[in-house]
Amino acid sequence: MNEVVKFLKENPIQFLATVGRDRKAKCRPFMFAGELDGKLWFCTNNQKDVYKDMQANPHIEISVSSPTYAWIRLNGEAVFENNMTAKEMCIQNPIVKGQYGEASNPIFEVFYLKNAHAVIANFSGNPPKEYNL
Repeated sequence: MNEVVKFLKENPIQFLATVGRDRKAKCRPFMFAGELDGKLWFCTNNQKDVYKDMQANPHIEISVSSPTYAWIRLNGEAVFENNMTAKEMCIQNPIVKGQYGEASNPIFEVFYLKNAHAVIANFSGNPPKEYNL
């Protein structure tokens, strides 16, 4: 878990892929919020298409590469939870705070990845590292 969290924090703008309600692939920039109680947390707005897409099909994948040509692929099932502790963690990010103001904002949603699986790889020729989280 620690290596996955470190990689996501060091590369703060990831890309989240969903299957849209139109059954077409969608990919959006996203930010990792943090780890809490052994879960990887993210946040979004319940008025956005990405929220509606994840409600229709919660299976997502996140990917990002580093400046050193390493990358992560992280997939799992998005589970939305009205978790005030997770919301308070997310709202510490100044970008998130600027968008939502406070954790109690009714459009502010948090989700974690259930059955998360991560692969960290690079072009070294070494086998990738895999994690079930």
